[in-house]
Amino acid sequence: MGHSLTDTYIQVFANSSVWIEDAAIQQLHTTATNLEGIRAAVGLPDLHPGRGYPVGAAFFSAGRFYPALVGGDIGCGMALYATDLAVHKTSAAKLEKAVGHIDGPLPQELLDAVDAQQLEQIALASGVACLASLQESLGTIGGGNHFAELQVVDTLYEEDTLDKKRVHLMVHSGSRGLGGAILRAHVQAFSHDGLAAGSAEAAHYLRQHAAAIAFAQLNRASIAARLLRAIRARGEALLDITHNHVVAHHWRGQDGFLHRKGATPADQGLVVIPGSRGDYSYLVRPVDGRDEALHSLAHGAGRKWARTDCMGRLRPRFTLDELLRTRFGSTVVCADRELVYEEAPQAYKDVDSVVASLQQAGLVQLVARLRPVLTYKKGAMQCC
Repeated sequence: MGHSLTDTYIQVFANSSVWIEDAAIQQLHTTATNLEGIRAAVGLPDLHPGRGYPVGAAFFSAGRFYPALVGGDIGCGMALYATDLAVHKTSAAKLEKAVGHIDGPLPQELLDAVDAQQLEQIALASGVACLASLQESLGTIGGGNHFAELQVVDTLYEEDTLDKKRVHLMVHSGSRGLGGAILRAHVQAFSHDGLAAGSAEAAHYLRQHAAAIAFAQLNRASIAARLLRAIRARGEALLDITHNHVVAHHWRGQDGFLHRKGATPADQGLVVIPGSRGDYSYLVRPVDGRDEALHSLAHGAGRKWARTDCMGRLRPRFTLDELLRTRFGSTVVCADRELVYEEAPQAYKDVDSVVASLQQAGLVQLVARLRPVLTYKKGAMQCC
């Protein structure tokens, strides 16, 4: 479906099988028309309402950019690893036992392997964090829809891209409290007014933004390291792509800024589009030169229900134990009862339909489909 306004390009990419709330489309239009300098706004098939701004969207602006549009989890993204763990030698039960509890600060052995100078530089550039606080949160998944998931290759659409005999690891997390602290400081000083391109204030925020992205990437690598250590496996990083950021961008003859709020870049090679914990994930190849989608793709299945609605909808129908097992026979590790219901597969759109929308729009080619074996969100608290 398409939407257009004078001087502003607005487009939503979704076929008839993907349900998108009117409130999300309204947020997309409101953002595009109310923020000065917005030249284009695109909703992807995972579009859903957010706190003031829609999630699953990309915005191009000229003359100024908007940190509030990026949000608090600067640098949130997906990383994919190929492990040396053989599929035929493992199971959900074995993996659950091996993983155990991977919350809390990094084990000293893994923290010693982190570049301390890099962490110090991130803290200094952020202007809102100290080294100790970064060390404390490094390697932690966080709440909400963040996860680490061990997967197997279900289908290969391009031969020799992934090894079907090996377990893969997907990590979805961000900059933890660092991005939120940066956003709060910015909003306190500038509200939601944005920053003029080339200003000292813009340069300051972009330094903070770069620090948060660096920390988010380091955080995903640290999560992978501690999970691989737990299952006694080694892993090779195949990709790490952020989907919450703002970057300098040239679009249809204009220089400006591209904001992605829950939108995966289509100009950085292969990307993953995960489903819910009870659904497939896809590895896709973006099609070059398709600027009508602002060089962006869906970052996941996208929420269908608000978090506040999930407990009431699902508790009468499913026990906690039922929601900790999926239709694939995979296991979910989550000691937070409320989060189990909030992140239930039923609360999300069907990822097959989301990816099909991108295919039909000519934006992606399928590379592989992966199936979950174990999804880790939050372990049980350990006794001291």
